[in-house]
Amino acid sequence: MFNFPCYVGAETYPNSSFGWVNVKDVANAHILAFENPSANGRYLMVERVAHYSDILKILRDLYPTMQLPEKCADDNPLMQNYQVSREKAKSLGVEFTTLEESIKETVESLKEKKFFGGSSAM
Repeated sequence: MFNFPCYVGAETYPNSSFGWVNVKDVANAHILAFENPSANGRYLMVERVAHYSDILKILRDLYPTMQLPEKCADDNPLMQNYQVSREKAKSLGVEFTTLEESIKETVESLKEKKFFGGSSAM
C-alpha cells in the first residue's frame, strides 16, 4: 500500500515496484466472476506495475505544489518493473481504472476527509 500522507515532505522514496489496482475494480471483478459460470482459477488484478518514482511523478503532475521526495532512498539503479498479463481479468469484462485516476480519487478522498491537504501540502 502506498501511504500518500507519509511521503508528503519526505526526503526520499523506496526503491520498489508494486502492482497497483483500484479496490473498486477488485470488487467489480468479484461480482463478474460470481455471475460468470465459466469463470475459474485465479485472476491477476493489476492495472499496472509501477515504481514509487512513477507514482510520485503522477502525484507531481496532478498536485504540483505537493512537497514530495525527488531522491530514491538508495543509490542502486531503480528496480525494474515486472510484467503482468491482464488478459484473463479482461476476459471477465473487467475495465481497469487507470492508475492516474485511482491516485487522484485517493488524494481527493483523503483531502475531503481532512487526513491531509493543508495549503502547505498541496
